[in-house]
Amino acid sequence: MTISFLDQFRPRLVAAQPAPGPAAVPVPVFDGLAQVRAYWEGLRCRDVLPGRAALDPRGLGNVLDRVFLAERIGRGLVQVRLAGSALTAFAGNDLRGLPLSCIFDPECRPVLAQVLETVVQTPSVAELDLGPDRGHRGVVAARLVLLPLAEDCGTRQILGAFGFAPQGLRPCKLQIMARREERLLLPPAPDARPPEQTRFGHLRLVQTEA
Repeated sequence: MTISFLDQFRPRLVAAQPAPGPAAVPVPVFDGLAQVRAYWEGLRCRDVLPGRAALDPRGLGNVLDRVFLAERIGRGLVQVRLAGSALTAFAGNDLRGLPLSCIFDPECRPVLAQVLETVVQTPSVAELDLGPDRGHRGVVAARLVLLPLAEDCGTRQILGAFGFAPQGLRPCKLQIMARREERLLLPPAPDARPPEQTRFGHLRLVQTEA
């Protein structure tokens, strides 16, 4: 992870590419996501995914209100276990126990399911550009980062965080405007089974599976 990678998340406005006609609308870069990604990266030991037990709310500081923890309960489906106060305010109710898809437009939920499955199974880091389903449709007003956690007792979990544009976002259903996925290169899991051994006098034949 480099400083230039984190710079893209810092709170500032970056002018969009100029186009003929009216002046281009600035594209927001969302506050807080760099801190969450850096915290998650700091918990990785020898490129192994961090576990839920390693998470310490103090490490997330002033972005804790936009962070959530979700658990995979089915293919492409995760249930929110913990959610910050800003997410509760945006959703209009407590998200705990609800599927993350409940705050997304129904038409976008199949895409969300694909992204979630990629995050937990590949595993990968994913980033989604989001917009409202009404009002200023087509405008990127929020961004979501999804970070995989190590499997724990057969369950797979995700650490997620939302970043909202400086002008805020009124309660609505979210649409997915763009998606980016970064596959993680993890060390291979050790083979738990010892190789079969056959002895011929002082010789020993070791059989392993390819």
